[in-house]
Amino acid sequence: MAGSGEHIKALVRSHASGDDASFYAVASQIAAQAARKGHNRLAQDIKQTIDASRKQPIAGSVTAIAKPRGDLAELLTATYPKVGLRDVVGPQALLTQIEQVISEQRQRAKLVDRGFAPAHRLLLEGPPGTGKTMTAGVLAHELGIPLLTVRLDSLLSKFMGETAAKLRAVFDAAEQQRAVFLFDEFDALGADRSGNDVGEARRILNSFLVFLEQASPESVIIAATNHRAILDRALFRRFDLVIEYGLPDRSEAQKVVRRRLGPLAKGLHFRSVSTSLDGLSHADLVNAAEAAAKRALMRGHDHVEPEDLDPALAARRAAAGV
Repeated sequence: MAGSGEHIKALVRSHASGDDASFYAVASQIAAQAARKGHNRLAQDIKQTIDASRKQPIAGSVTAIAKPRGDLAELLTATYPKVGLRDVVGPQALLTQIEQVISEQRQRAKLVDRGFAPAHRLLLEGPPGTGKTMTAGVLAHELGIPLLTVRLDSLLSKFMGETAAKLRAVFDAAEQQRAVFLFDEFDALGADRSGNDVGEARRILNSFLVFLEQASPESVIIAATNHRAILDRALFRRFDLVIEYGLPDRSEAQKVVRRRLGPLAKGLHFRSVSTSLDGLSHADLVNAAEAAAKRALMRGHDHVEPEDLDPALAARRAAAGV
C-alpha cells in the first residue's frame, strides 16, 4: 500500500505541473505493479487507457496550457473559439492576409525544412470592435489549437518589478505548447516610452522585443492595439505581418447584420436604414442586430423589420458617439 500511495502522490504532482511524460510513466509503473500482484485485468485496462490517451493530442498535450497553473494561471486565460474564417466580414485584402497566415501555419513543417519560418508574429491594429480579437479566435479555431489570452493587467500591475520574468514564462509556454497567444490592448505594454519614462517600462518593452524575436514558429503570437500611433517604432520590424482593421463599409455592414440575424433577416430591406449603418463597428452592428431580433421576437414576429432595426442602430450610434 505504501508503494501505491507514493504512486498516487507522484500522479498528482505530475498532473499539477502539467508534466505529461511523468504522468504516463507513473501510470505505467502502476500497471506493472498491478500485473506483479496478479491483477492482470486491471493492468491491461490501465495500459489500454494510457495508449488511448497518448493518441489524443488535445486531451494530452495541452494539459499544461489549457488549464494554466502556477504563475501562468494568473497570466493566461485559455479558450477554444468556435468562430471560423467563414464568419469574418471584411475587405478581400484582410481576408487574404488571414488566409495566408493559416496556410503557412498548416504547412509550417514544409517551410521550416527549407529554411523558412511561417508567419507567426502578428500585429493587429484598428478601431475597437473591428475584429482583431475575433481574428485571434479564427486562427486558433482553423488551426485546431487553443487561444491563450495574456492578462496584461496582471502582468503590468501585480507583477510589476518582475514583469520581464513573467513575460519569459509566457514565451517559454509558447515554445513548449502550440497555441495562439494574444496580447490584447497591447498599447499598455508597447507604447512609446521615449522621454523621461526610461525605467521599468522600458526594460519590459526591451524584454518583449527580445522574446518576440526569438519566438518559436510553432505558436502564433498576436499583439492587438487600438492605437498604432502610440506604439514604439521599434516594434513594427519585429512582426512578420501588420494587419490593419477599419470600420465596415455599407455593404459589409449589411452582411454583418444579416449574418447575425440569420433566418430572422428574411425579407429585410436596408434602404430605409442604410445611412444608419455608417460609422458603426462590427461589434456595434452585431449588438444592434441582436437588439432588433429580440424586439421582433417579443412582438411575436419571425422576422426583423426596419422599424425593429432602426431604433437599435440609433441606440448604438448614440452610445458610440457617431
